Formats: sequence, structure tokens, C-alpha cells
Amino acid sequence: MPSITYIKADNEEITLNVPSGMTLMHGATLNNIDGLLAECGGAMICATCHCYIDQEFVNKIKPASAGEREKLRIVNTPKPNSRLACQIPVSEAIEGIRVYLPASQILNR
Repeated sequence: MPSITYIKADNEEITLNVPSGMTLMHGATLNNIDGLLAECGGAMICATCHCYIDQEFVNKIKPASAGEREKLRIVNTPKPNSRLACQIPVSEAIEGIRVYLPASQILNR
């Protein structure tokens, strides 16, 4: 299982082994990582699984589809490395990836 590090807005790092085939979003939500809301459950209709991909890995994952790019237009703090975590499947090719979670998605509990 590839190792994925999620970095929360407060810089807390959580490293998990996530099964190949699962998405970055599911890896985070199944492990209750705050900062990735995923309100639509991965249907790509809400953009609440917005994240930033470590620059080292941007070219190792499939480029965003037209639909994903359209959803990313609505996020609060887009960057060139912005992606929807529901659209990135985990594989050995992204072993060690660092996924940064924006402050705009922290739940107020």
C-alpha cells in the first residue's frame, strides 16, 4: 500500500498507507482527517475535497479533466497544483505523495 501524507492547514502531518485503487479523498475520509470535507462522497459535484498536490507529484498523476477544472474554479484559494482528491486514484506511482489541505475546509466543531 502506498504511503500518503496529508498535511492539514495547521501543518499537522498524517501519514497513512492507503490501498491502491482508492482515491486520495477516500483515504482521508475513512481515516477522519479534518480538512477534507468531501460532501458529495466523490461524485465531483461540490469541490469540497479540494487539495494541493506536492509539486514533485503534479506530473505523476493524470491531468485534471475538463469537469474537474470547472469545479476547481469555485474553490476559495485555487493554485496551479489544486486538484479534487476524489479524482486522484492511489497507486504505487504516487508513493510518498504529500497532499496539502486548505484552511477553507476545516470544520467548525
